Amino acid sequence: MGGYMAANLVKKGFNVRGYDPSKDALTAAAKNGISGANSIAAAVDGVDVVVSILPSNKVVLDAYLGKDGVVKHATKGALLIDSSTVDPNVPKEIFPVATESGVNFIDAPVSGGVMGAQNATLAFMAGGRKDDFTRSLPMLQAMGAKQFHCGEVGSGQVAKLTNNMLMGITGMATAECMNMGIKMGLDPQVLLDVLNNSSARSWSTEVYCPVPGLVPTAPSSRNYDGGFKNELMVKDLELASGMALGIRSPIPLGAVATQLYRIVQARGYGQKDFSFGFQLLKEEAEKK
Repeated sequence: MGGYMAANLVKKGFNVRGYDPSKDALTAAAKNGISGANSIAAAVDGVDVVVSILPSNKVVLDAYLGKDGVVKHATKGALLIDSSTVDPNVPKEIFPVATESGVNFIDAPVSGGVMGAQNATLAFMAGGRKDDFTRSLPMLQAMGAKQFHCGEVGSGQVAKLTNNMLMGITGMATAECMNMGIKMGLDPQVLLDVLNNSSARSWSTEVYCPVPGLVPTAPSSRNYDGGFKNELMVKDLELASGMALGIRSPIPLGAVATQLYRIVQARGYGQKDFSFGFQLLKEEAEKK
């Protein structure tokens, strides 16, 4: 996703320098007008704004607070924007160190997936000082269609994890109910039309139907490839579960959904889109 986001910044007239440990990623980025750097330090040297999107808590903390990290090498007064999806405590740990070092920091995770990154239609959920958010808007608007200031540092992560837990629950619920209706003999297209014109209508039925062939643009119609990987859904649900546990907020539906996505992953489909859960339920329904 980071490569597409960087390419959209170039399209909007920004000069972009990028770093990735993958040489293939840097080669692909160069084709989109992004100059490559051989280290984090080289990438952030002298720039006004740093944007990152990384896979885990540890990677984000290492990238920002490590001895060769962003905070140590960023130019004084620079704005740091992290669009990773991580525990809300991660940006809260980075923020005071960044402030003490004379740089500004916001967390701004995204929703919209790979297609949103490609088409610059992402939604950004930002946490941080209002003036830092305002300063970030030209970059966020170049990469996405919606930008929300959710509150203090870490609040962007809270909004993102809340969104993804609901997405995971409704996605699996849609798969469950579509499977039940189809097994009872309903035509899949008729059933989907009913849902989309009734009170059960949702993003999971209209845009991301888990049944292959019903929504041509959904990953389910592309062999469950090219969407939001099941393994990433598991990661985000586990982060959301940890957040809920910390504040003693009950999440019975979230807990069940997390277990189902874990089963999909355990059966070897972690790289498939999370809507592959429909196939898991279909397989269970066909057992004798």
